[in-house]
Amino acid sequence: MISAQVRRRLRRKTVSPLGRALQHGDILFKGALILASLSLLGLMVGVGVMLWLRSAPMRTSAGLAFITATVWNPVGEKFGAAPFIIGTLTTSLLALIIAFPLGLFIAIFLAELCPPGLRSIVGFLVELLAAIPSVVYGLWGIFVFIPSFVIPIGEALMKSLGDPQRFPYLPIFQGPFFGASKLAAGLILAVMILPTIAAISRDVLLAVPRSQREAALALGSTQWETIWQVVLPYGLSGILGAVILGLGRALGETMAVTMVIGNVAQLSASLLSPGYTMASVIANEWGESRTPLYNAALIEIGLLLFFMSLLLNILARSLVWSVARKTPEQRA
Repeated sequence: MISAQVRRRLRRKTVSPLGRALQHGDILFKGALILASLSLLGLMVGVGVMLWLRSAPMRTSAGLAFITATVWNPVGEKFGAAPFIIGTLTTSLLALIIAFPLGLFIAIFLAELCPPGLRSIVGFLVELLAAIPSVVYGLWGIFVFIPSFVIPIGEALMKSLGDPQRFPYLPIFQGPFFGASKLAAGLILAVMILPTIAAISRDVLLAVPRSQREAALALGSTQWETIWQVVLPYGLSGILGAVILGLGRALGETMAVTMVIGNVAQLSASLLSPGYTMASVIANEWGESRTPLYNAALIEIGLLLFFMSLLLNILARSLVWSVARKTPEQRA
């Protein structure tokens, strides 16, 4: 019931014609939100259009053969993007294969098993890793990570699994190996995307209602069964989002990868050989490009990376939507 005093105040309250026309500010607020959304869309379209227009000379010269060609010779103006595309996909997938299970295990520990006093400390350290600049990761990779960790692992893999006579079906571990390689880049990327996957997955698991855990435990489930069959299926869509964000960063990472991958434009099935990525070739060679065709080739590599990231996000969003529509029982 509304009191008489409140009714009297409502009667005395007058609204100006302008206020009624603007619906008490709702129209202005909606307009600001729509403008912000359209500006973001316009920015993405503008970047894509700029890359498309500036790369036109390369498409006119080579067409779709630019994607499949393997020779990169700026002096002879022969440009092929296949080594960079393969290098980008190889290092990113290697990083994801390593970082995803580790990040998920860290998230489960922080959300389900870690004592409350220790959770904030470990969580802060995990998030701190994401704040380290990529160039610092690159320096650490050159002077510490490659000599102390990558080289021993690479040599062990080459000696045990890289013999072409004993393991002809494992060319990914064949030598020679000198340190800077796709393996080093993939491991550095794994370290860089690990905190992103772990931190977001932890927040997703913490958001799972406590009633879900209590119901499973009341039915006789163990803690492991509760986590595996209830908590993880309930937060699967958020975990997929964390994985996609980590993969997106791995695809576009530049400085750290440039410093440890070796920067050799050649196709090789071995993870122990040097390589190149799409982002690192742009960073390395943009200052050296002196001809219009050379510039257009680098810009078209940027266009391919732009479309690759856009396609990845579209597929990821479709996957997250399809998973989110399912019930936790259907996901299990």
